[in-house]
Amino acid sequence: MLLLTETAAEVVKSVTSTPQTPEGGGLRIASSAPTPETPGELQLAAAAAPAENDQVIEAAGARVFLEPNAAEYLQDKVLDAKVDEQGNAQFSLAVQRPDMA
Repeated sequence: MLLLTETAAEVVKSVTSTPQTPEGGGLRIASSAPTPETPGELQLAAAAAPAENDQVIEAAGARVFLEPNAAEYLQDKVLDAKVDEQGNAQFSLAVQRPDMA
């Protein structure tokens, strides 16, 4: 399962705590590829609710919705984030270490 760092959880909460995103909304990650083995491009967007088959991850008050192919690809990953000087969120992925699971 995808893990979120504390920083990523804070950034996800800040991205999804806008008036356009209702309470219970989250960050949706979807894959452009037809299979999880080749994830293609991952798209991130604020979403009001998960899609029907999305996996929902909650961490430190942040909600992330994973489209099925994205969930498969991200199952052994850690999502981290930072905010640059212009206030833009930048997300990064790393492979989970065995002691993180």
